Amino acid sequence: MNRSRAMTSKPAASQTPETILIYSCGETIGDGLFKLPFLKDLRTRFPEARITWLAGLGPSMYAGPLAPVVAPLLDEVITEAGIGDDMNHILPWGTRPLDGRHFDLVIDTQITLRRTLSVRRIRHSRFISACAGYWLSDARPTAAQKPGRHLLKNLTLLLDLAAPERMAHAHKGPIDVVAPEHKALAAELLPDGPVYIGIAPGAGDKVKVWPEANFLAVAKEQVAKGRTPVFFAGPEEAAKVPEWRAAVPEALFPEWNRTDDKPHLKGPVLAMALAGRLHAALANDSGTGHMMATGGAPLVSLFSKHNPAKYAPSAVRLKIVDAKDYGGKDPELIPVGDVIGAMETMTERMVCGPSA
Repeated sequence: MNRSRAMTSKPAASQTPETILIYSCGETIGDGLFKLPFLKDLRTRFPEARITWLAGLGPSMYAGPLAPVVAPLLDEVITEAGIGDDMNHILPWGTRPLDGRHFDLVIDTQITLRRTLSVRRIRHSRFISACAGYWLSDARPTAAQKPGRHLLKNLTLLLDLAAPERMAHAHKGPIDVVAPEHKALAAELLPDGPVYIGIAPGAGDKVKVWPEANFLAVAKEQVAKGRTPVFFAGPEEAAKVPEWRAAVPEALFPEWNRTDDKPHLKGPVLAMALAGRLHAALANDSGTGHMMATGGAPLVSLFSKHNPAKYAPSAVRLKIVDAKDYGGKDPELIPVGDVIGAMETMTERMVCGPSA
């Protein structure tokens, strides 16, 4: 994932950086999707820069399933680099991380001190980090730039601090990261006509999963209203697909038992393309929920363990139903009736228009 862009000498802080390094610990599929608006904004502000993504301590989905999505946004992805916990990188006489490579701008997206100290040892002209109240950063927020609770907004603040003169170039509005061929296949799998309602019962973290029976109840309610449920099931839910088919025979499972001639088009990118065909969707706080949001589906998102003020997906329209509003962090506390009501409001608005 490398494009040739000139690598020049160090610029002053007032100059536009030509080489940029973004540090993270690593990304699951949900993390990677959550950060896509940040990457789009980064590329929009610095269209000619050579941008390197460094997953210092683990894998990154940007080097895996999301590689096609971030190809226009990143020039290089480095994973499992062992940068962040090695004391040899922190000590002044220790080894410089990344073999002494230099970057005009380094942005640290995490706030653990020992990792920030290590990343700061990467050769740079300008370093931006929120760690320790921005104490180690070359720029700090003003009173008017007070950090918020949502992580994505705080990532945007790092970009504002990195190059204030580029703030006018910030990306606004939704992002479109789905290739035309995936969109065309999604239109074949979910053709125009029905009102499609996405149903995603799974989640990587099982403590965040609303009971399966409740998802099926919502799906059956959609059938009763003349709509078509569309189930999203990843590899972990494969064994459940026959049960879900039997419970809701009117539902569609477009990622399963396909007969098209494009088997290479699959995975998260196809899921995002299918989400763009939905009138509304229901998901746990999960990677699939972020796929639906990124793809453009109006989303009812079920939260329990985590705080939606920090982790809410970037959906075109979003309704949070949080177990904590019902007395705790157990997703089973969320009433089926309230979720059905939220889905009804979302669907009616999308089918009938904003005045509904």
